[in-house]
Amino acid sequence: MADDPFENMLAQMDRAEEYAEVDHGIFERLKHPERTLKVTLPVKLESGGVEVFEGYRCQFDSARGPFKGGVRYHPSVTQREVEALAGWMTWKAALVDLPYGGAKGGVICEPKELTDRDLERLTRRYTEGIRRMIGPETDVPAPDMNTNPQTMAWMMDTYSMYEGYTVPKVVTGKPLEIGGTPGRVEATGRGVSIITERLFEYLERDLTEATVAVQGFGNVGANAARLLDDAGARVVAASDVTGGAYDPEGLDVPTLATHVDAGGLMEEYTAGVVRGVSDDRTRWDEAGHIDNETLLSLDVDVLIPAAVEGVITAHNVDDIRASAVVEAANGPTTVAADEILTERDVQVVPDILANTGGVIVSYLEWVQNSQEFSWPLQTVNAELERRIGSAFDETIARYDDGDVPDLRTAAYTIALERTASAHEYRGLFP
Repeated sequence: MADDPFENMLAQMDRAEEYAEVDHGIFERLKHPERTLKVTLPVKLESGGVEVFEGYRCQFDSARGPFKGGVRYHPSVTQREVEALAGWMTWKAALVDLPYGGAKGGVICEPKELTDRDLERLTRRYTEGIRRMIGPETDVPAPDMNTNPQTMAWMMDTYSMYEGYTVPKVVTGKPLEIGGTPGRVEATGRGVSIITERLFEYLERDLTEATVAVQGFGNVGANAARLLDDAGARVVAASDVTGGAYDPEGLDVPTLATHVDAGGLMEEYTAGVVRGVSDDRTRWDEAGHIDNETLLSLDVDVLIPAAVEGVITAHNVDDIRASAVVEAANGPTTVAADEILTERDVQVVPDILANTGGVIVSYLEWVQNSQEFSWPLQTVNAELERRIGSAFDETIARYDDGDVPDLRTAAYTIALERTASAHEYRGLFP
């Protein structure tokens, strides 16, 4: 099951069914995506050769509104993964009460091996391949793993060329200059930080005395670490695919983030630290390299998996010593591991709640594009905090009722009930 994210999602749904007030017939419908498109993408590379890539776009459920979901570029992309991610997007949008259904897209590629020009051609080809599915009232893509505002700009431009006029709200996560919204890049990480703070308030614990480990120091993990560091938590470990940095006294998060923002790798940074070439020698003399598996097993107050799915499994869950897990990544914990963590009273804030900051601010960007009016950063951040805070409160209230075993099941019951209710009102066509 750990190797199949779609089966993992279905198992999470099954755990919640007995607690959710959902007609069984509708529940069975919710297990199946509405459609998945596979596209073949021949691209002429800057090197002169032609490479054929494979891409997908899954539209999972549209009962609550247009499809919404990111596009990822990664060698491990599969159809099953994209369908699982589209399902999780459906439950996220429902949980935070956005008028969206869930979707997801992906292209099998290694972005590090492609030039910027290659990536542009690949993006435009992929957009052309899925353009009959997407649209501002139909399906609105956004950035995900290894995609960014520039990727969205290329997608928007390609779609607009076919339409004959500029269509900003066909995608979200765009650069500010072409209809993006301030706060979107940091939104998912900010949401993770807000949820972590709210969790500590709920547990009546002091965040300024907490230690945090972050697996995955990309956009989401780095922004969550920055904000938690600003809030007074002690971030003791962070990692990327090359490994991690560890300092029990606390990492210099701003310095580390600056290194990564500049395109640096964690292994380069820790090697530099060990040789004493850090700007802050005193702080980093005792810091060193740590591998990703060891990071997961650190004795910390909060573990934030912010990389890929399926990293906490039945094989390593006994090594998890964190007292709380906040899922910044999609599907990082398998159902088998989840059950063991629940038995051990480890609070796991599920992905469909913890990482919803991105889709919330994407919605706010889409609304601004619809109104042709922009909001200041303070308004965007305040609305993000209000919406994700409300979803947290609703999830906690469902959990505190005592009927559900964990926060994930509580979140799923809310999301499933809202989506099922939309299906009930709309009926079954024809």
